[in-house]
Amino acid sequence: MDLLNKTLNGIKPLDPGAMEKARERQFKLTKPPGSLGRLEELSITIAGIQRNPLPSLEKKAIFTFAGDHHVVFEENIASAPMEITAQQVLNFVSGGGAVNALANHCGARLVIVDMGVATPYDRPSIVKDKRVGNGAANISRGPAMTREDAIMALEGGISSVLEELENGLDIIGVGEMGIGNTTPASAIYSLYTGLDPAEVTGPGAGIDEETIKRKVEVIRRAIDINNPRRDDAIDVLSKIGGFEIGGMAGAMIGAASKGIPVVVDGFISTAAALLAEQLNSDISGYLILSHHSAERGYGHAAGFMKQKPLLDLGLRLGEGTGAALGISLCDAAVRALKEIRTFDQAGVTDVTEL
Repeated sequence: MDLLNKTLNGIKPLDPGAMEKARERQFKLTKPPGSLGRLEELSITIAGIQRNPLPSLEKKAIFTFAGDHHVVFEENIASAPMEITAQQVLNFVSGGGAVNALANHCGARLVIVDMGVATPYDRPSIVKDKRVGNGAANISRGPAMTREDAIMALEGGISSVLEELENGLDIIGVGEMGIGNTTPASAIYSLYTGLDPAEVTGPGAGIDEETIKRKVEVIRRAIDINNPRRDDAIDVLSKIGGFEIGGMAGAMIGAASKGIPVVVDGFISTAAALLAEQLNSDISGYLILSHHSAERGYGHAAGFMKQKPLLDLGLRLGEGTGAALGISLCDAAVRALKEIRTFDQAGVTDVTEL
């Protein structure tokens, strides 16, 4: 708990001075003001996060947190066997996953973190061991974990980021791997938006309509049985969350405390972002939603966070794939701010002054 409290206390509001200088530069660049749309505001936000009017995004990393959920197998609402989580972790290690391809595309290294993979596997040393347990418990029959476990998950995410600082971190993306984790994520969405689970629960990786109906009932039962306290994010995580969801929230907190922008992936990652915001409201300025997940209910959570995602491509894979694309746009925004010449530098007449 000491690490969690210390890290939360280290999160500061964005630097208004750096943002104002970045905004002033945008108006002096050789283009009509506002012509690069959201890229301009994105560059200004990143300047405020890094407390630097000319920010740098050279060192990029995507953190993929893995964990399992016994609820989806015990309640027969899983889209795939549990062992797929462990198999995919090994696939990521060997470079064969979708997240590997898109991390390579945006020039980011991939950091894989085992928060609670249930199936035994030969874990390579490259995978960070932040295990809290062998998968979160069945939330429809009781809490996902103890409060102590929830704190351990959050601190595992924080330490994962802090350990990578020595390798350089200018921006991070946060994603996950866990069969069935749309179930706890939907429960978190329902709790914070106040919507019935039916309005925020979708097919995940591909279950049919009958299974979706069972999934909705499982989520309703989980919220009813556990009665999570909406004003206590640690209680919410312990009652209806998951180890990898806690790890992602912790990573967001850890990065924000060090002035590092966080690009949030999709449906499950945004559930972690909801929890992180409840732990410290200043973190919202550090979070950049990468894409509008195709999963039902995502828009309600983005609206609750008062954010508009950068992209809408119909993505629903997770892993950090959308975050990789979001990092590409952040890089483009910063490069435009730094590399486009000003009117004075280029010897171009500034028509706004005529």
